[in-house]
Amino acid sequence: MNFVGIIPARYASTRFPGKPLAMLGGKTVIQRVYEQAAKVLDNVYVATDDERIFNAVAAFGGNAVMTSPNHKSGTDRVEEAVRKTDKTFDVVINIQGDEPFIHESQITTVCRCFDDEQTMIATLGRPFTDKNTINDLENPNSPKIVCDNNGFAMYFSRSVIPYIRNTEKHNWINNFNYLKHIGLYAYRSNVLEEITRLPQSSLEIAESLEQLRWLQNGYKIKVGITDTETIGIDTPEDLKKAEMFLAKTAKP
Repeated sequence: MNFVGIIPARYASTRFPGKPLAMLGGKTVIQRVYEQAAKVLDNVYVATDDERIFNAVAAFGGNAVMTSPNHKSGTDRVEEAVRKTDKTFDVVINIQGDEPFIHESQITTVCRCFDDEQTMIATLGRPFTDKNTINDLENPNSPKIVCDNNGFAMYFSRSVIPYIRNTEKHNWINNFNYLKHIGLYAYRSNVLEEITRLPQSSLEIAESLEQLRWLQNGYKIKVGITDTETIGIDTPEDLKKAEMFLAKTAKP
């Protein structure tokens, strides 16, 4: 199949303005994301609404597409960027622009989800382990997924799902294979075009999770499993953690 990776990147950010151009180990965050994606994918583009980001990507030899500043979601920006490439792709992968350590195996796993012809959209889940606590499980910023027996998502929630009756809450992790949602998405091209035309759904509004709009409208979301934990960058403090992680993992 013909895959393309699109990395939406905005300059404006309430918690960390200019985040894509922040320096991390001598390279910008957006360059590190791009280079990780390019290890797996032959076609990678940054989709941005800011000329500073566009020029920075061009400077390191990457592909960039200017998109509208009026998009309400990264999915909408990705869809416009694909159209502007003037190329045809079977599957579009939406790669978060603040994940400089996204692993090649994660991208490969989400690609392999499309070996199943029923897959319309794909994403990733990472199992919680006994190293996690109930606080990790209850964190509303770590959405959980429940899947059917064929690996398709049944629901995503900021709440703990499922609730386990007759078991002390601190033991829940040891009694069920809870899945943490990892926000890497891929879509068949025609599906991407369709979902960007859907109005917000009641479940999406309730949980503030865009993927619930797709589920509520009948789209099948395949969930690939990853054991890799990455470091996303939402704040300047996260950047400091990323610098420490990079220093620990750098090859001598």
